[in-house]
Amino acid sequence: MPSPQIDEAELHELVPATTVGILLRSVTKKYGSFTAVENINLEIPPGSYCCLLGPSGCGKTTTMRMIAGHEDITSGDIYIGDLRVNDLPPTKRSTSMMFQSYALFPHKTVWDNVDFGLKMKGISKAEREHRVSEMLEIVGLSSFARRKPAQLSGGQQQRVALARALVTRPQVLLLDEPLSALDENLRIKTRTELRRLQKQFGMTFIQVTHNHDEAYSLSDQIVVMDHGRIDQVGTPQEIFAKPISQFVARFTGDNNIFMGKVISVVQNGQNYLVQLNVPDLGSFFCQGDYAQVEANAACTIRADRVHLTPLEVASSVTESNHNQVTARIVAIEFTGYITRATLALERTGQEILYKARTSDWMEQPFNEGQVVNVTWAAEDCIFLSH
Repeated sequence: MPSPQIDEAELHELVPATTVGILLRSVTKKYGSFTAVENINLEIPPGSYCCLLGPSGCGKTTTMRMIAGHEDITSGDIYIGDLRVNDLPPTKRSTSMMFQSYALFPHKTVWDNVDFGLKMKGISKAEREHRVSEMLEIVGLSSFARRKPAQLSGGQQQRVALARALVTRPQVLLLDEPLSALDENLRIKTRTELRRLQKQFGMTFIQVTHNHDEAYSLSDQIVVMDHGRIDQVGTPQEIFAKPISQFVARFTGDNNIFMGKVISVVQNGQNYLVQLNVPDLGSFFCQGDYAQVEANAACTIRADRVHLTPLEVASSVTESNHNQVTARIVAIEFTGYITRATLALERTGQEILYKARTSDWMEQPFNEGQVVNVTWAAEDCIFLSH
């Protein structure tokens, strides 16, 4: 997708007059006896790119549809800016929604698809022509204006849907898994363009996705949802480096999780050094905000923070707060830049994951079936309270 040059005056015309945030207060959505979203509280800052991340059925699409007004809320309040929108129809909320299926009119041209929303709002023909022309230029489809959707690639159709959503100049753009139908290379390219457009327009984007890489690359804020509740809210860096629960650790990356019981907690600067007793594996040390002695809990170590050494090489770990186990390599997977190894712990059979740059792996390659020392530092191991 090209990046056309739009001057300051033209861009000012395209951007909404004000940028607004979103506030959800104790929002619940029920379908009969089934609770799809339960008592969620969320603040999305003005002008930010927020991703609602979670597995199918976690409530993320329902949450977005309630913001848009396509689903009524059962209880709670939704604010767009300072306006409480509970009882407002979608057309009065200054939002625009881009659906997963794109929902383009197959019998209309690209131009007419983008023009449709403006026509429904009663915008004059001259103004519509001006705005549609500018928007098609921005998304790189000016030369495709007279084509119909069936004559476009999947990526081009996606851009038509995006242009149609943006041309009405909403204050909030809602995107329901907009990249799911694209192949990998086009998905990466398109998410770069989405982020560019969001920064260019400066409006609030809210996107539903189940892909953590997509959320990491796009977001200012990630909202991780599970079973209708919000489990964690944070920046991509916070979600990646410091998950707060076993669910977030499992869902958002290649994290190894160990279950145990807290046996000691020692303050270490602003954090705490937590010692877990892990059945059949002994004591593991991790970092946490706080932990209750005797509580059942867990810890997690990212696959890229694990270190392997041959079993016959004496371990260099001498600090008491480092962690060490032995494991057998059961599978090695070359994925290009990264090589992944699956290991089974010798004592318990639990499988854990190791990741390294292929260039580092090649300096000391390991073999399937080989038993190795597995070590990691306490400061890289995160305490999970639930």
